[in-house]
Amino acid sequence: MASKRIVVLISGSGSNLQAILDQTRTGQINGSIVAVISNRPDAYGLTRAEQAGVDARLLDHKQFADRESFDQALVELIDSYSPDLVVLAGFMRILTPELVRHYHGRLFNIHPSLLPKYKGLNTHQRALDAGDEAHGCSVHFVTEELDGGPVIVQASVPIAADETADSLQQRVHALEHRIYPLAVEWFCLNRLALTDTGVTLDGEPLPITGFQYGI
Repeated sequence: MASKRIVVLISGSGSNLQAILDQTRTGQINGSIVAVISNRPDAYGLTRAEQAGVDARLLDHKQFADRESFDQALVELIDSYSPDLVVLAGFMRILTPELVRHYHGRLFNIHPSLLPKYKGLNTHQRALDAGDEAHGCSVHFVTEELDGGPVIVQASVPIAADETADSLQQRVHALEHRIYPLAVEWFCLNRLALTDTGVTLDGEPLPITGFQYGI
């Protein structure tokens, strides 16, 4: 089976990028990250890419007049690497519908909540405020609905009585580093597909909340 080509988009430290990089190195993921692209020049993830010998590219959104022109340039840059999969790893930009449609079925994101709960920001505090018993993260295919694409895999932790938003964020972040590489691994083995009715894994439809990853 041919090794898959992966492009990762980041805006910050790139810890999820690192988790995926590590598993491409060990061969756990049948693919390689061929480029890391950031919209912010100070993103530490660019340094992670350089240290790993991966092309590190900056496309500063502030240099573009509007979202559409930035996304058009972004598509051109991504496509120059002929990727099989595009991974959003802390990429803090709302994407245009044109870009999302261009990568339909091969564009991943990770979100720090148990989707469909708590789309958007401040998910950890919102889970605490709601008195939830558990919280977690979800890897999903990206669609035009923000944080609304079909879920591939989720992982959760129980919320402790003395939990704070910061402590919960750290615990959920650790889960992200497990399930994001797993979703990429499945994709690179041709085990995942996005169909008209949802996500399939090994040909079997997944529930709306995706595969439930056990710790």
